[in-house]
Amino acid sequence: MEHKFKKERTSGEVRLNKYLSDAGLCSRREADRLIAEGRVQVDGKPAAAGQKVTGRQRVTADGREVAPERELILLAVNKPRGVVCTTDRRWGDKTIYDIVDYPKRIFSAGRLDRDSEGLLLMTNDGGLMNKIMRAGNYHEKEYLVTVDREITTDFLKKMSSGIYLEELDVRTRPCRVEFAGKYQFRIVLTQGLNRQIRRMCETLDYKVKRLIRVRIMNIELGNLQPGEYRSVTWRELARLQEQVSDRERKR
Repeated sequence: MEHKFKKERTSGEVRLNKYLSDAGLCSRREADRLIAEGRVQVDGKPAAAGQKVTGRQRVTADGREVAPERELILLAVNKPRGVVCTTDRRWGDKTIYDIVDYPKRIFSAGRLDRDSEGLLLMTNDGGLMNKIMRAGNYHEKEYLVTVDREITTDFLKKMSSGIYLEELDVRTRPCRVEFAGKYQFRIVLTQGLNRQIRRMCETLDYKVKRLIRVRIMNIELGNLQPGEYRSVTWRELARLQEQVSDRERKR
């Protein structure tokens, strides 16, 4: 069942990168790059970095008009293993956009590496996407992890206390870690370092055999099969927006 939601309207002037992001074209960082490369125009003139626009102006990117989408799309997707979360097809990878053949332009709110699987949120709302991805907001993400050695109490204690990752020169935030089987554990993170769980395990001489993300904040993977997706429910969206708004106010 498809659930349709209306986006919140923004009044007054907004920065052009935010306008492009909210329109579902790309992230704000990517928008800045497009502007710097001269690929964005406002009322027929090259856009400038930091420029502000209103809904009354004509904005184009690579010659195509960009207008905010009134319908808010938010999908829960089960990303299969071996699929990448990028639009870059230079290396011949199968991308999440090959799996989710959605009729409207959407982007992943966060990523899972090629060898990981499970819940991925995809949306056309750049503002919502940025809030979900912002690690400083301490949003919870839960994973079910299978490793190559038997789980010990010492392993769980060290993982939950935080581990220094030499390659990244950073100590991970303390987190919840629970026993889930002889070779499995559940972990709830509030940060998104590159290949974080794999690096944490490797530091303790464990190797990840399978990694599945089962929850992002209040959205759960549930019974979605690999490659399947669904629209979030009204209740899920309301709770999600409440959580990201609460975190924004506390920053």
